[in-house]
Amino acid sequence: MSQGRILVVEDDEAIRRGLVDALTFFGYSVCQAADGEAGLLAATSGDVDLVLLDVLMPKRDGFSVLQELRSRRPNLPVIMLTARGEEEDRVRGLRAGADDYVVKPFSADELLARVDAVLRRSPQRQKDLASICIADRVIDFNLRCVRFTDGSTAELSERECSLLRYLARHHGRCVPRDELLSAVWGLDPRGIKTRTVDMHIARIRERLRDAENGEIIKTIRSRGYLIDSEVEEI
Repeated sequence: MSQGRILVVEDDEAIRRGLVDALTFFGYSVCQAADGEAGLLAATSGDVDLVLLDVLMPKRDGFSVLQELRSRRPNLPVIMLTARGEEEDRVRGLRAGADDYVVKPFSADELLARVDAVLRRSPQRQKDLASICIADRVIDFNLRCVRFTDGSTAELSERECSLLRYLARHHGRCVPRDELLSAVWGLDPRGIKTRTVDMHIARIRERLRDAENGEIIKTIRSRGYLIDSEVEEI
């Protein structure tokens, strides 16, 4: 199981690729963005536990992104990455709300230690749901199955579990398709035309024995999907 989902916002492709590879190797789920605007979109619309944020980037610099994040997602942990080593820049980042500040070049071990430390002390980090009960169905994410009151079960794929878990964690809110593409598939939804989200929702409804637009997952036309039933964590 992933240790957490991290967004890497870095315009240098080689550095970005190295960060993604290192974090993936150590068990993190990783998404990425190559400029400040794309990074802000991913951080505010996706389900991420921590952001690694470069300072000098095209379209929008890291300080501007951090300022916007603090107004929209004040508890999201952010570690600033920069080639600048001046004390003034470090202080500026920390005063703007960064949780930590790493100066390039840095080793993978140092970065991973800082990521782990920030996540450990973050009280807002959402834990993965292990199993939940919705409308008399027990959904076991570890075993990837649905258990019904008559004793029967239905299997779920890993992607179906990730999608259903995300909707359950955000129950009571309509989750847009673009957000699901970003959070569950790790894709930048801009310019993408796909029905993969809708197809996966249809299959999940079959597994749950939930009729189209039924009692568990509701379709909000032209917007996204909503679970407004009571979700009980077991």
